[in-house]
Amino acid sequence: MNRTRLKFIAALLSIATGLPAWAADSPPQSIPALAAYKGPDRQQKLVAAAQKEGFLTLYTSIAGDIGQLIAADFETRYGVKVKLWRSGDRTVLQRILSERSANRPAFDVVHMASTEMEMAHREKLLQSFKSPPAGNLIDGAVGSNNEYVATFVNVLVQAYNTNSVKKADLPKTYQDLLDPKWKGRLGIEATDEEWFYELVMSMGEQKGLQYFRDLVAVNKPSLRNGHTLLGNMVASAEVPLGLNVFAHTVISAKKLGAPVDYTLLQPIVASSYSMGISTQVQHPNAALLFYEYMLTDGQKIFAGHDYAPTNKDIDSPFRNVRYLLTDQPAFINQYDKWENLWNDIVVKQK
Repeated sequence: MNRTRLKFIAALLSIATGLPAWAADSPPQSIPALAAYKGPDRQQKLVAAAQKEGFLTLYTSIAGDIGQLIAADFETRYGVKVKLWRSGDRTVLQRILSERSANRPAFDVVHMASTEMEMAHREKLLQSFKSPPAGNLIDGAVGSNNEYVATFVNVLVQAYNTNSVKKADLPKTYQDLLDPKWKGRLGIEATDEEWFYELVMSMGEQKGLQYFRDLVAVNKPSLRNGHTLLGNMVASAEVPLGLNVFAHTVISAKKLGAPVDYTLLQPIVASSYSMGISTQVQHPNAALLFYEYMLTDGQKIFAGHDYAPTNKDIDSPFRNVRYLLTDQPAFINQYDKWENLWNDIVVKQK
């Protein structure tokens, strides 16, 4: 039987069985088909095909040093380069939307806050598929229509300066923050509508909104633009108690000797960061290999930098902590409402 005929039969068998014709020299280009293949040679075939493609393009909002570590580790493991472009979440989203409008798709994998990933899903920018490693993630990690999946979680903690706030004086509940003794001593990150939404809804909408109105009226928390900046202000004692600081910044600062620590008021709120593969992916094998790396070996890099990984098998300080993850579709459906409430109550402090 000649080689051409063998390929033809392999293709027919793949149609008949629903499995990709990966045994042939040319692997399938469909991400769902690539991900669904269950043969014992799956990883070997995927790596070989990714190496043939040579590289993938990643758009991300991951911190620069973490992104470079991930890219270097992936390249060392598989010999496949990661062309990385980094910016803020909204800027990343705007770029992929602009490229789609110009019919010039450039990214293979995108990684940003889950809120922006839900927006990308609604713009039909992401592929729907099921990858085996996604089955070993925490509840709530898989996004709409299996188009994006969380790689790590930022737990929002109440960070305090240990020189300015005694441990015995820390609030035990959110209601304790209404005590006038906290006037002028509290800080809030200025753009965190998601945290606001989760807290308000957990208290009951009307009760939660009244709580924030009371908090602003009584203690007038200062606003800081950026979670990292708020954490730095706590470390310098300019803000004695920050109400929504990323846990990893506090843990890292404490390791370096900064006078900071954190407490956890209930309910604990967390924000996730997710990734997905472009519907116009240029390097499908490299993209899928990277996607699965991020849910397995790449998780160790997140954990090593004090983020909370989503893989259940990777240890972290928050592995056994119960926290709220935002229902992104519900949040986005009412985004304008919550943005307006946030601006009116917290930012403008009406």
